[in-house]
Amino acid sequence: MPDPRITAASRPTGPGTDAAPRQATLSEIFSPRATDAAATGFALAHVDPAKGPVLWIQDRLSRREAGRPYLPGLGPVQDILYLEVSKPVDVLWAMEQGLSCRALAAVIGEVWGQAPAVDFTATKRLALRSEAQAVPAWLIRRAAKPDLSAARERWHVSSLPSLLDPDDPRAPGAPLWQADLFRARWRAPARWVARYDRVRHTLELDHELAPRPADPAIQTPDMQTG
Repeated sequence: MPDPRITAASRPTGPGTDAAPRQATLSEIFSPRATDAAATGFALAHVDPAKGPVLWIQDRLSRREAGRPYLPGLGPVQDILYLEVSKPVDVLWAMEQGLSCRALAAVIGEVWGQAPAVDFTATKRLALRSEAQAVPAWLIRRAAKPDLSAARERWHVSSLPSLLDPDDPRAPGAPLWQADLFRARWRAPARWVARYDRVRHTLELDHELAPRPADPAIQTPDMQTG
């Protein structure tokens, strides 16, 4: 029988991508600009709204600096369970509790700054809980630099100029993102131009950019590729 933890919704598609299904797990997203909405859009592009609601948790600084989720701008992901907490450690605790619920489509957590609570042990707990319960977890790190982490995939995501609107060439069209997978457990790091396909509800990694070699500086046994 197929492993129920393997989810097609979490599989990026398009030229240059690994076609194999990817297991539900913990992924981290960093952005060069703390308030860039690309990180949020990239995470939501992986969520299958048919699977259930999304538990969305923000610490106080993330809410103050980046704002709360705005339902009209979230596309098909409209069933949101929103929670604001005070500190990064509270985000991690709430994420771990939420990942015990298989009825959720995903758990998204936002943490502001270089929070000591977001360490290898905490992220390992989230990764294991996510994989055991088959609930994808996305940790959005704003105003932070990558440190030791057990996240199975770690991304740098930033906005690119959007496509043209098909009905009005003077208006912005579908967003484009530069997606840099700089650490991964199950596939090789790489860089792509990414976009969300609204019709098929898939994340398309269309154009592979220059190869992204793995940085051995903060590599751990769990983060080896291959």
